[in-house]
Amino acid sequence: MSGVVQNDAQEFWRPPIMAEAPSETMAGACRTCGTEFMIGARFCHLCGAARTGKLSPTAGRSPAQYLEFLKALELHRLQQWVALSTASFIAFLAGIACLFAAILVGIVYSAQNLADFQAIQLWRIEWLLAALTAFGAGILLKRTT
Repeated sequence: MSGVVQNDAQEFWRPPIMAEAPSETMAGACRTCGTEFMIGARFCHLCGAARTGKLSPTAGRSPAQYLEFLKALELHRLQQWVALSTASFIAFLAGIACLFAAILVGIVYSAQNLADFQAIQLWRIEWLLAALTAFGAGILLKRTT
């Protein structure tokens, strides 16, 4: 900031007037007007120019890029193998997940008395009913060609 003009009247919201062009080595300076960026700002508070560098590793990622790992599962091949429409296939997967949840409830929880046993059985019944509902929705959503 050694190149700042000292005698110029300055408003509180304006940056100091630079006597020379902003240097590229100044970290966090706007390339358009040379002002320093506010902490965490994505745009210059003076001219409105966008900050060129990324602020975080997830900045600029689209929501579709978060689902890249699903390509490795190759669910489209499984969908073609079982010959279901997309909505029917999603209901089928939900039914499979509910079946696994019913099995997992029986493995994770153990009954200490009759009330615990009844609660565990009730949870398993609820998961199995959810699986039946999902499979029924899958049957109803299946396209006939």
